[in-house]
Amino acid sequence: MNRILVTGGAGFLGSHLCTRLLEQGHEVLCLDNFFTGAKENILPLMKNPYFEVIRHDVTVPIHLEVDQVYNLACPASPVHYQREPVETIRTCVHGAINMLNLARRARARILCASTSEVYGDPSIHPQTEDYWGNVNPLGIRSCYDEGKRCAESLFFNYHREYGTDIRVVRIFNTYGPCMHPNDGRVVSNFIVQALRGEDITIFGEGGQTRSFCFVDDLIRGLTAFMGQDQSQGPMNLGNPVESTIRELAEAILRLTGSRSRLVFQPLPEDDPRQRCPDITKAKALLGWQPQVPLDEGLKATIDYFRRTLA
Repeated sequence: MNRILVTGGAGFLGSHLCTRLLEQGHEVLCLDNFFTGAKENILPLMKNPYFEVIRHDVTVPIHLEVDQVYNLACPASPVHYQREPVETIRTCVHGAINMLNLARRARARILCASTSEVYGDPSIHPQTEDYWGNVNPLGIRSCYDEGKRCAESLFFNYHREYGTDIRVVRIFNTYGPCMHPNDGRVVSNFIVQALRGEDITIFGEGGQTRSFCFVDDLIRGLTAFMGQDQSQGPMNLGNPVESTIRELAEAILRLTGSRSRLVFQPLPEDDPRQRCPDITKAKALLGWQPQVPLDEGLKATIDYFRRTLA
């Protein structure tokens, strides 16, 4: 049994990760300020004697004795991080420093949950970990993009200067139960609009591509990467199968039986045209690749939203 800290543990990914770690027999500390996290996500875990919730903001230092840290704390959808851009940067940077200092003192292994957004609007496709990206440092998405890029730099510099035991993962589009219905991500947006019979809003012409990874696959990759000793990263985790945004909308209409219309609006600033991971490293090092087909994952996510919106 390890004592494991999950920052952002009440969020979408964090709550699934806490569940998986408890299933593996670990003691889990869930740290969250509940800016975007939700108590409902972790209610099923509250009766577990090896689960503890700490209301705390990672931008403020904290002293804990743990064996591992998964640093997931940060608003991850454009709706949230563009509403609080300065706080997003502080969470990425000050939060990383505070968690790295905690891990250094405790001699704990620490994982940085970075993002495919570090690649910006990529000029190579699919994206490999050695690609430096094409990011607008002044745009409306820069608080998140550049915040995560700085967090990665901090992790590797702590490793070089202090020998901190780090892991850096770049997470591509992930979806599944426990997504917030109003978080502005494309899968949750489309499902909620379809279930409510509202117009499905597609930005641009819908030809831009994303790769959608079901949350169970992603969590399996995170724990596998944290448990190996060969690489600090960065490591892409995501689904290498691309879908256009319009194809996603049409799949959700088919699976929900909705009669919602597709409507098209101007493309937001700095919205990437393509996003797809090269997962060669994950396959070779972890034996990992996504297993849940898109339709199967969408059905589970639709069922979740049917229950929560009822």
